[in-house]
Amino acid sequence: MKLSFKKGISQLLIILPIFILLVFLASPFRRYVYVGYQSLGQQIGINFNNIAQDQYVDWIKLQQDELENKNQAIFLNKNVAFKDEIASSRSDILGESSQPKGEKWIEVDISDQRLYMKEGNTTVGNFLVSTGKWAPTPIGQWRIWTKLRYTRMRGGSKTLGTFYDLPNVPYTMYYNQGYGIHGAYWHNDFGRPRSHGCVNMKPEEAGIVFNWASVGTRVVTHE
Repeated sequence: MKLSFKKGISQLLIILPIFILLVFLASPFRRYVYVGYQSLGQQIGINFNNIAQDQYVDWIKLQQDELENKNQAIFLNKNVAFKDEIASSRSDILGESSQPKGEKWIEVDISDQRLYMKEGNTTVGNFLVSTGKWAPTPIGQWRIWTKLRYTRMRGGSKTLGTFYDLPNVPYTMYYNQGYGIHGAYWHNDFGRPRSHGCVNMKPEEAGIVFNWASVGTRVVTHE
């Protein structure tokens, strides 16, 4: 009887962890483990986000800036529709109707989820954005190191439900390793955190900033 009881306990100890793992993988809350993992890394001074790695930057440098024919896009492990939005014409912002009032630079206010286009101390445009939810958007000051009309972005975790593989991300300006300001066609929830660390914008509004800014333009992010 004791042998049978011990055998039952042993089987339970094997089955229970498997059951817990299956429940975890089926739960939509598993992706928040990814958030905790990223936030812990930030607190201890280690950035676990793949877009902060040198290999990711090298991958960006190999991209061709051209529209891909294959448009299958994935965000948070789900297929999303691709659409290509063209930047609207804003002559007042693009400097066609007035002379620049000072150095062009970009301010991203994470607390307000808003991006400001600056010329000196003058704001010439501002838009709602979505900064980091699944991984933090770094705070600091950088300069745009490359501009790509289209680029592919990939990262997150399939296991934890945060995986993304997005072709033809429009109007991308990388300013800090793989962190960039870019259009996002896979959601329309601007004004709230929604990204894996980048600064998401409506594609047509990202195009306005893209056409206005240059490689070397300063980007300041703060809370």
